[in-house]
Amino acid sequence: MVHDGQPVAARGEDDDSRLAALGYRQELARVLSRFDNFSVAFTYLSPMVGIYSLFVFGAGAGGPRYIWLMPIVVGGMLFVALVFGELGSHYPVAGALYQYSKYTVGPGYGWWVGWFYGVALLVTVAAVDTGVVPYVASLSNNWFGTGLDATSHVTVLLVTLALLAVQTTLNIIGAKMMGRVARVGTYVELIGTFGIAIILAIAGFHHGLGFLFTTQGAENAATNSLGVDFGGHWWTGAALVAILAHVYIFYGFESAGDVAEETKDAARQVPRAMRQALLVGGLTSFVLVAALLLATPADHKGYVTATSFAGGVPFILDSNISASWLTDVLLLLVIFAFFSCGSSVQGAGARLAFSFARDGAVPGSGVVSKVSPRFHTPVNALLLGALVPVAFTLMVNLTPDKDVHLGFITYPAKVSALTALVSFGVSGIYLSFLLTVIGAVVARSRGWQPAGSFTLGRWAWPVTLVAVAYLGLMLINIVAPTGLSSPRGALFNLDWVTLAVMAVIAAVGLLAYLVVAPWRSVGQHVHDDLEPAGAERRGGPA
Repeated sequence: MVHDGQPVAARGEDDDSRLAALGYRQELARVLSRFDNFSVAFTYLSPMVGIYSLFVFGAGAGGPRYIWLMPIVVGGMLFVALVFGELGSHYPVAGALYQYSKYTVGPGYGWWVGWFYGVALLVTVAAVDTGVVPYVASLSNNWFGTGLDATSHVTVLLVTLALLAVQTTLNIIGAKMMGRVARVGTYVELIGTFGIAIILAIAGFHHGLGFLFTTQGAENAATNSLGVDFGGHWWTGAALVAILAHVYIFYGFESAGDVAEETKDAARQVPRAMRQALLVGGLTSFVLVAALLLATPADHKGYVTATSFAGGVPFILDSNISASWLTDVLLLLVIFAFFSCGSSVQGAGARLAFSFARDGAVPGSGVVSKVSPRFHTPVNALLLGALVPVAFTLMVNLTPDKDVHLGFITYPAKVSALTALVSFGVSGIYLSFLLTVIGAVVARSRGWQPAGSFTLGRWAWPVTLVAVAYLGLMLINIVAPTGLSSPRGALFNLDWVTLAVMAVIAAVGLLAYLVVAPWRSVGQHVHDDLEPAGAERRGGPA
């Protein structure tokens, strides 16, 4: 299906010469090993962060059977990872999706992909670092009797600021330090998924394997743990919403390409890291979700608590693990998983910002693209990757006490502006993914021939088209407005609010696009020695 050897066009070409062929000089330190590159991608995907954040959403909406929706998402994303791997092998440049789209279609098109992807990354940093607050508060209260309130806006801001300060400092110190944090994070993820599953199995599961094939009445309002109504329909109702709990987890593997300029033998290692991060993430996630479901209490009341926001994963662990010290160890693992995830996302986002700025694609490009002569890291891009998430975190204070009506859009009461923005995290990722894969379709239809170490060969067209279909259908499922009273609107996308946020981000992007005029600045950075004719053809605005 794929070719992982070195073709004639790339044989004998080292990392620096390939970078030079794309019009860039080596400024970042190329110090990341294959395992480091995998670790950055894997800790961004972070099964622990995803499952601890979304288990209730998936199990509550779809019942135990929701676990079998996971292979659909992993399988769909595997086609995407194969397309990205081919692009990443041919264009091993920091900035990944932005660079791929810039070369395959044109500077303007690439700029928009980078814009949506970049905002989604910054939103994700804020979402991850604020998401760890309940676990930090719980551990602090257990150890020091602090009485921290995880719902307090002050607590959220202080914890987030502390995390960002440490993450930014470590990322500035060097790519090698980022790789070390990611490496430890990978071990923590493996211990925290397989380890918790083993502990729960030793404590004794409360259900047999057949339980995983049941819905426990999730399709009906009277028996749904979250109180939502799918009208008795599972596959055409509950499953369409419950699958989003997996959609929220299985991305981030593309960050292996964001750090390509700091990875040794990037053209070979980046495609492998993308596939491996996704597949290992799928395996570990399946094992942990299965263990949590089998460990839910056998009585109906206990099951409902375990699969609702009143209980969730902490309730399941407390119900099965009596040793308080072990609970604290698990809390530490969860906190570090969130920390390493946020660190990897921030690192990937900073490389995108650096790549953007190096092409003159953002205001203040000269400042943002500056690389520290001591640490060989994009220091100002990393600082930007801390300041913007802080600004996003402050949006938690914008929480209306009653519904706000804006034309046909109703912004629901008690929902912070940060929550609304976070809803763009996944929709923005899927939009940028879809645009990137469409870019591959455009390039291939123009006669583009990949010349990297990894190619899809005769499977290129079917793999790419399946990737387009998967991303397109899932993006529709993510953003489709179905009313605030519907399960999707109530639990996930806030009806029209997610689309409205996308429109606002697009409008801000349009303003920046017109100011920067990327068809002039970025258009000067589309030359590739392997395809000079194609570079000239794509030199104008897209």
